[in-house]
Amino acid sequence: MASVSTLHGGARLTADLQEKLKRKAFWVRQKVMEMAVRAGSGHISSAFSQTEMLVALYQGGILRCRPQEPRWSDRDRMVPSRGQGGIGFYPILADMGYFPLAELDNFCGEGSRLGVHMEWEVPGVEIISGSLGHGLPIATGMAQVALNEGKDYLVYCYLGDGELYEGSNWEAAFFAGKKRQHNLICIVDRNGQGVLGFTEGDGTSRDGPGIEPLDKKFEAFNFEVRVIDGHDYGQIYAALADVRTRKSDQPLAIIAKTLKGKGLSLMENQRMWHYRVPAADELQQALRELQLDPAAVAAPAGGKTAEGEQGE
Repeated sequence: MASVSTLHGGARLTADLQEKLKRKAFWVRQKVMEMAVRAGSGHISSAFSQTEMLVALYQGGILRCRPQEPRWSDRDRMVPSRGQGGIGFYPILADMGYFPLAELDNFCGEGSRLGVHMEWEVPGVEIISGSLGHGLPIATGMAQVALNEGKDYLVYCYLGDGELYEGSNWEAAFFAGKKRQHNLICIVDRNGQGVLGFTEGDGTSRDGPGIEPLDKKFEAFNFEVRVIDGHDYGQIYAALADVRTRKSDQPLAIIAKTLKGKGLSLMENQRMWHYRVPAADELQQALRELQLDPAAVAAPAGGKTAEGEQGE
């Protein structure tokens, strides 16, 4: 484990906290599966690849926030550019107290504010998401406002790696580097996949084009870059330990290497799970691995795919 780090609110990555975060991550994956199966919808694999990072940020004391006061002016801003990961954000936000846990049971249901793509009407969500490539331009605007007004809050932007095919991200990166937005932290979920293929693969026509060397690309736009294992709490805390005190005037890019579908063997780093809900034997296996009671989860008639989507 990395050396003990002190972050916002006095949080320290002790052995006890690390075990607590691991249990919380397992619970988040359970809730994501429950929600997706009930609704017959949701990007499970993307949610699973981001789980440890989001649990650390929100429930590990890194983000400065007030769940009972979601629009607190001095809060850190989290911009979820990859909005389809909402199903993985919602259990964390509810558990933090942004809205009642009971709302999770109506994910994508009639009258629910919890949709596949996150919207700002949900407490704790900063933007309307959906179209990829919009989050980072918005985040750079928020970061510039903070600098102009002398505010000390940080702006985090959570990006998918397949999303980086969108040129708007690099226009925003150009601006952030030029303006020396040291209060901007980009976190790239580097799970290596888009909707149907691998970013660095060439096995099928659905693979690529490659985006490596990603660290050098961000460095070319005047970012400080840190590459970590996005499922390792020690590395996550080490990468974020100095976000409020670092001396650099560069924006920070954290490339978190993850596995799409992490935590579920049938889904982990496999194709064709971008927007599928397990059914039949696959569902039974998923419920066993996640220690969920089959009787408590209403299964859809069949799995879903969404081949029309782009990016990740």
